[in-house]
Parts: sequence; C-alpha cells; structure tokens
Amino acid sequence: MRLGVLDIGSNTGHLLVVDAHGGAAPLPASSYKQPLRLAEHLDDDGAVGRAGVDALVEFTTQAVRIAEDRGCAEMLAFATSAVRDAVNAEAVLETVHERTGVRLKVLSGEDEARLTFLAVRRWFGWSAGRLAVFDIGGGSLEIAGGADEGPGAAWSLPLGAARLARAHFGVVPDDEALRALRRDLRTEIARNAGSLLRTGRPDRAAATSKTFRSLARICGAAPAADGPLVRRVLRLEALRERVGELTRMTPDDLARLPGVSPSRAHQIVPGALVAEACMDVFDLTELEICPWALREGVILERLDQMPHIGEG
Repeated sequence: MRLGVLDIGSNTGHLLVVDAHGGAAPLPASSYKQPLRLAEHLDDDGAVGRAGVDALVEFTTQAVRIAEDRGCAEMLAFATSAVRDAVNAEAVLETVHERTGVRLKVLSGEDEARLTFLAVRRWFGWSAGRLAVFDIGGGSLEIAGGADEGPGAAWSLPLGAARLARAHFGVVPDDEALRALRRDLRTEIARNAGSLLRTGRPDRAAATSKTFRSLARICGAAPAADGPLVRRVLRLEALRERVGELTRMTPDDLARLPGVSPSRAHQIVPGALVAEACMDVFDLTELEICPWALREGVILERLDQMPHIGEG
C-alpha cells in the first residue's frame, strides 16, 4: 500500500510517500518538502499571519498533486506545534481545508512524543531495554521514556529551536543572557524529569529529527550520505566543546557547518543549548541518533490499525 504522510511542522512542510505493509519497515518512495517556518510567522498576538497561511496552502496544494501523481491510496495529514499553539489555529485549519480539501489533524504534544517514541522503539527494538527519547522540533521539545512500545511518560515543552531563536536570538545575547537562558532551560526540563526517571534510568537514550542530526554531524558523526544504518552518536563532551564556539559564530559561519542548512542556521545555537540541557538534566553522556521520528511513528500506528494490508 502506498501512503502519503503530510507533516506540517514548525519549520518545514514535508510530504513523505512510502510503500508500507504490516510486518515490514516503511520504504520511502518520494519526498517533497519546503521551509514554511510557521513558528517564526506568528504575530505578536500568537496568530499565524497571512503570509504563513498562504505558504501553507500553497505547499499543501502541491503536496496533494504529488501524492496523487505517486499513486497514494491514502494521505495521513497532521500539524504540530506551530499550528497547535496558534491562537487562530481553527481558522488556519478551516482555510487549508476550504482551499485544498485536506483536513489537517493537529497532534497534541503528548501524542507527538508518543508517536516519536513508537518509531524509535521499532527502530532499535526490544534490545534497547528501557528507552528515553528526545526530539527538538521548531516549536517544541518532546520527551518520552519507558520499557514498552508505548511510553510510560511522554510530554512536550515549548522549547523548540525556532521558538527560542525568535524569542532570545533576535540580537546576539551576551554572556549573562546566555547563562540565564541555560538556567531557565534546565529548570523547565527538570520540572517533569522524575516522571521518566522514577522507574529507573534508561538503558538507551536516543534523539531524533533535524536539530539533533545536525548537532551530531557538527560534533563528528557520519554524514547522511553514508546511509541510515551507520551508528551516529551525539556525545555530551563533544557538544560542550562546540557550544562555546557556536555562540560566537556569525549566521554565515553557522550555515557553512557540516549538516547545517542555511534556512536553519539561526536555530543551531538554541538547539544546542536545549540538547545540552537535556543531557545534563537526565545525566546522559551520549544520545544515539535515530533516523526514524514522528512521520514514521504516524505510519507505524496506521499500519497497526490495518493488519489486512499485508496482503496487498
């Protein structure tokens, strides 16, 4: 069965077309994405502005055409933090539906964390033991952990890289401002840390999505061209060494780093600060990078609901 997964994230709109059936890993067949940067198109009142809505409609229209051309039997369409948190979310969703025919499902932060955890669990398998998963998106940070396929604890915090870039890095923060931000990040992340740790420390800690992949690459992990099966790790010691350097770099310098796209260069420093805070709060020396994340979790849950599709 060919599925289209339309992911409207805080940074990027991404259509992933996969061939999928029960008992097998989803096989990517096509990918189309555009930088929407919805988290940075929120006005002072917290609403997605006209330009952001128009960009979302244009992207969704094109994604529908591509999904039809690729023969998708079904489209799984969802939106995450930027739309979820917008004060005009209902109006945005209705506009997208009226102009494209697509009804976006807004995932809660807990569902986002839960589905990402499912994807990471399936990737690493039961041998990972008690698993902790961290995902830095554009608008939010998701944390989940547990010993089963469903996490025993899962929550979302408004600590996405794009959100923090907009709030704290409009001008280059001085040392005092950076110290205050580092302290605030740790306080916020630690608030619910006990819900993950009270049943025991994780046997494996993993991280997903673009920000963590970029940080791992900056810190020496293998490039994407080496394929998804290469083990990639973000080590706290290496991250600490690079954070100080990153805070002193210009946007152009950041954009030239390996694994960093120009459209996300301004998010690398806040993303690095959140990653470092997560590792400090949970006392982790390394995070293993998982190539599967939220989109794969959405696909896998859909496959679990459709056991008969393995026949096709």
